[in-house]
Amino acid sequence: MNTIHLPHETHPVDQVFTCWPAHQAYWPAPLEQVWPEFAAFLKALVQPGRDGRRMRLTILAATAEAEAAARQALGRQAQILRHLYGDVWTRDTGPVFLYRNGQREAVRFTHNGWGGKYLYPGDAEVGEHIAALASARSRPVDLVAEGGAFEFDGEGTVLTTRQCLLNPNRNPGVSEARVEAHLKSAFGVEKVLWIDEGMVADHTDGHIDNIVRFVRPGVVICQMPFGGHDEQAAVFNAIRRQLETMHDARGRKLQVLTIPGPGRVLDDDGELMPASYLNWVIGSDRIIVPTYGTQSEARALTLLRRYFKDHAVTGVRANAILTGGGAFHCVTCHVPGDLNCSEIVS
Repeated sequence: MNTIHLPHETHPVDQVFTCWPAHQAYWPAPLEQVWPEFAAFLKALVQPGRDGRRMRLTILAATAEAEAAARQALGRQAQILRHLYGDVWTRDTGPVFLYRNGQREAVRFTHNGWGGKYLYPGDAEVGEHIAALASARSRPVDLVAEGGAFEFDGEGTVLTTRQCLLNPNRNPGVSEARVEAHLKSAFGVEKVLWIDEGMVADHTDGHIDNIVRFVRPGVVICQMPFGGHDEQAAVFNAIRRQLETMHDARGRKLQVLTIPGPGRVLDDDGELMPASYLNWVIGSDRIIVPTYGTQSEARALTLLRRYFKDHAVTGVRANAILTGGGAFHCVTCHVPGDLNCSEIVS
């Protein structure tokens, strides 16, 4: 029998890893615009909690220029290490950390550049390095996937999307039942809840961390269309309908909360970007939410403060980061702490 500890993200976090933006060739926006947003996000994340403790933050830097920029921005607030990687999406290239029988474990999927679209040197290997830095035993899983494809409630339920995990560009010919078997073995989950597809213009092929998050076990949140020309309207409405039919591993019918989405957020070429308020990161007793300067921002933050009464909710601009394809949850991976949190026995 395995005892697996994989808590919801509101539970205490021991350490957060990220990769500093280092390669201009991979970014539509100038790095001089990306770096200030990246720094503002990380500074907000590592602010001391109510107990005075500061979250441990480790930043990997692929070049001397990136290292210098990270040190100038964060100073002694972070551990900064040189290591090779391609892009910054550490949630996807890094492991999913859990505890199996009391031992820290790094679950690592095969990385194929988000379905072969973005094959950058170092991205397939950086997860193993992060696992070693966290003193975790590495557990490879024979499935092509990324960490942003999974949302855990900490009590045996995981949310994901068919668009991503059943995509021929990742796992051709692999059945839904086979994918579920992999996830149950790797994570100890008892139930896999499937959303059909994710956001329009999301080149991750529908990562769940942009469209549905657990507020707590039994309670999920999704976004609703905002404005008269929201290209996400059909997807957002379909997601809500699907969630309202679902029950979790404990048999609870999901309570579905909503906030308005950002609406249309365009890049400098007028192309739609996958802007989401749900791509937040939780650190200590605060939640750092990506914002984009749109009219729905104040209402979304007000509702999130209502839903997360025990956390300080802070919005930080992420328009330049979003040109790369994601936001704050995408650029981090976390190591859960506190083994007194809830456990899954499988």
